[in-house]
Amino acid sequence: MNSPSLWASMGQALDVTLPVCLLIALGAVLRWRALIDAAFIATASRLVFTLSMPVMIFFDVLAIHPDAVNPALLIYFAVGTLASLALVWLWGCWRVTAANRATFIQGAFRGNGAVLGLAFATGMYGHYGVSLGALLIAVLIPLYNGLSVVVLSIYSGQRLNVLRIAGKVLRNPLIIGVLAALLWRLAGIGMPRWIASAGNTLGDLTLPLALLCIGGSLSLAELRNSGRETIEATLLKIVILPLLLTFGGWLYGFRHAELGMLFLYFAAPSATAGFVMAKAMGGNGELAASIIAFTTLGAMLTVSIGLSILTLLPG
Repeated sequence: MNSPSLWASMGQALDVTLPVCLLIALGAVLRWRALIDAAFIATASRLVFTLSMPVMIFFDVLAIHPDAVNPALLIYFAVGTLASLALVWLWGCWRVTAANRATFIQGAFRGNGAVLGLAFATGMYGHYGVSLGALLIAVLIPLYNGLSVVVLSIYSGQRLNVLRIAGKVLRNPLIIGVLAALLWRLAGIGMPRWIASAGNTLGDLTLPLALLCIGGSLSLAELRNSGRETIEATLLKIVILPLLLTFGGWLYGFRHAELGMLFLYFAAPSATAGFVMAKAMGGNGELAASIIAFTTLGAMLTVSIGLSILTLLPG
């Protein structure tokens, strides 16, 4: 390893993370200056997750070449997600009070891959990152939503309803976008250029608008309310789990973009949807919000460092 290659890898990593940081910071400034408010953030977030992101995923999955997809990568991601839940659950049983355990577990294992993971992947790997990221989203959405409901239900005393969970997963707009693209490909139907152009334009709204909303949702109060459980959840989510699971992927044989995609999705900060779910199911909303804030800000540093290291690894 020499200095020029080290500086080059750091520069490449910052080219990926700094645009994301800038848009999140801009969202925070716009909220501070009252140019956007809570109502705008709620409406824009709903627009992203119900329309623009499903459309973006549909066209990206439609464009991906089947030979570019390694099924082993999707399987490893699913197994790694289950393993991360098991590790975090064990940690929670050891270190976290019963009242906060479900919120802690969800915050430490459930990542914001649908927005920040995809944003990092787009900056690092372009269209390939978006397409493969869309397929990873198809894996993570059912896992994150289903497992989070299971954990929160166990600690809240609510009865599990498997059919209801499955129905919610299948009605998720992001899953619908992936399934629609796969069915379209199987049907062999051509896509008119004017529809593709309009769809891609709509999809281009997704990441900038979502990142602005994340920035506008962050609060200094959430950072001030942090405690030991927040710090431990943050370290698990953006340091320990990405390190273990990326190293495991490297041992398995993943290299280059595939290894980078695993890292980016496992290193994504805690999902903002976790706050809504925690509040709805009797969890600790303040702890959930604090974990989201800390992991979002911390991930900008850890992702930059991680990408710098990955670019220096030999093939």
